[in-house]
Amino acid sequence: MRTEKQKMLAGEPYNANDAQLASDRLRARTICDQLNSSEPSANLRRSELLASLFGYATDACINPPFFCDYGYNIELGVNAYFNVNCVVLDVVSVRIGKNVLFGPGAHVYTASHPMTVSERRKGLELGKPVVIGDDVWIGGGAVICPGVTIGAGAVIGAGSVVTRDIPEGVFAGGNPCRVIRSIQ
Repeated sequence: MRTEKQKMLAGEPYNANDAQLASDRLRARTICDQLNSSEPSANLRRSELLASLFGYATDACINPPFFCDYGYNIELGVNAYFNVNCVVLDVVSVRIGKNVLFGPGAHVYTASHPMTVSERRKGLELGKPVVIGDDVWIGGGAVICPGVTIGAGAVIGAGSVVTRDIPEGVFAGGNPCRVIRSIQ
């Protein structure tokens, strides 16, 4: 029988109250708390914390506060940059390309809930992966919803709510986010 973690990682409905998943979230929260309370000059300590959070060394610049569910489902390309107050709900894979910029308060969600009341009352959740291509700029306060892919070189306007895929090389904005014009 599959564990709740295996179900979660496969994008299937799972029980988020499972003891293993709760422990994994507590681990991530503890590391994020340490990162968020670290001194601005503590670059080595922050690098160690990020390696512990993600499970690999990264050159990402993450300005606290930063929050995530698990950390181990986040794959960062080189030179990723997160401004303050970013949130990544990583119940499944979040792949972020190289040279990606996140404005302050940008959020990435893979976590979702069933649409019907009866299913939600069962306490089940599910996840849909998010992919962000190389050289993307996500404006401040933007929300990337579950299952979205953003193409390389795209720019997402501040405050946008991205509910569907965005092609490469475009400026997109609004709620819901839509392509406004080509930028390449």
